[in-house]
Amino acid sequence: MPAGAGRVDPRVITLSVLDRSPTRRGGDAPRALRDTVAFARDIEALGYHRFWVSEHHSVPGVAGSAPTVLAAAVASATERIRVGTGGVMLPNHRPLVVSEQFGVLESLFPGRIDMGLGRSVGFTGGVRQALGHEKDDADRFGEQVRELLGFLTGDQTAYPGVHAIPAEGLRVPAFLLATGAGARLAAELGLPLVIAPVRGEGPLLEAIEGYRSGFRPSAQASRSYVVVSTAIAVAETAEAARRLLIPEAWSTVYSRTHGVFPPLSPVEEILTASLSERDRERLDRALDGQIAGTPDDVGDRLADLVAKTGADEILVTTSTFDQTERLDSYRALAEVAGLRSLAAAS
Repeated sequence: MPAGAGRVDPRVITLSVLDRSPTRRGGDAPRALRDTVAFARDIEALGYHRFWVSEHHSVPGVAGSAPTVLAAAVASATERIRVGTGGVMLPNHRPLVVSEQFGVLESLFPGRIDMGLGRSVGFTGGVRQALGHEKDDADRFGEQVRELLGFLTGDQTAYPGVHAIPAEGLRVPAFLLATGAGARLAAELGLPLVIAPVRGEGPLLEAIEGYRSGFRPSAQASRSYVVVSTAIAVAETAEAARRLLIPEAWSTVYSRTHGVFPPLSPVEEILTASLSERDRERLDRALDGQIAGTPDDVGDRLADLVAKTGADEILVTTSTFDQTERLDSYRALAEVAGLRSLAAAS
C-alpha cells in the first residue's frame, strides 16, 4: 500500500509479534525464556503471522541472548506460525556460522523460518570485549550481510571452497532491521525492511520513502516490503491500556539514566514511586508514539499508522509486568485486526 493512502481497514493489516524475553521482578532469566515459548503458543493460537525473538547480551532485564537457539525452541513448540529473529546482531557473529544456524532451522522447520538481521554491537565496552568485537565492527554490516547471503546462495567468493551446510541452496527470507543508512542498505540489497519510529514520525517516513525509492528487486524480494515495529496496548479504557506500557517504558528510561535495563516492575510500584519531575517527563516521552487505547481507538490509530507509512506488516513489541494482562491485550488486538484464531480455523 502506498504511503498516504486513505482509511485502512484494520482487518486487512498483517500483524506479527516480537518478544524480547524480558525478566520480571521476582522472576529470573530461565523463567523468562520458558515464558517466551509459552507465549509463542498463545500468539499462534490467536492467528498472528510471525513470532520473532531478539538478541541482547549482559542485560539484567532481558533473557534472550541466543536468538537462533530460542527460535528453535519456539518453532518446536508451535506448528504453523512463522518463527524468526528480530534480530541476530550480525556484527557479533561470523556470517558463515549465522548462515549455518539458519540452515539448520530451515531444515528442521521448512517454510517457517525468518532471518532478521541487525547491526547493533554490545551495549558496553566490557560486553564488546567479551564478544571479541568493537564499535566500528558495525561499519562492516553491509559487507557481512552480503557475505551471509552469499553463503545461502553458494555465490560467496571471499572463502573459495567453503560451503555453508546445510544452508546453501535453502530459501531463508532475510529482513534488515534498520533506520536511516540501514534502510538504504536494505533497498540496495533488495531486502524487506523492519523499522521502528524511535526518532519520531518524520524520520520514520523519510527513511521508508528513501527505502522504497531506492529499492532494487532481488532474489530475496521482488518488491519493497516494510514492517513497522511498535508497541500496541488494548484495554477497556485508554488509561488501562496506557498502564500496560508503563513497565517497559520505565525500564527504558532507567536504562538511559543508569546504563542498565532492569527487570520489569509492577506498574503500581512505578506510579507510586517518588519520581522526579524530570523522570516523569522522560517516562511520558518514552510512551510517545506508542499506540494504546480502547479497541476502537487502537483500530483508528493502527489504520492511521498504516495509511501514513504504507506498511505491509506491523510487528507488535508490547510487553508488561502482568502476563495475563499482556495476553488479554494481544487477544483484543487480534479481534481489532480480525485475525482468525486456530480454533476458528479448525
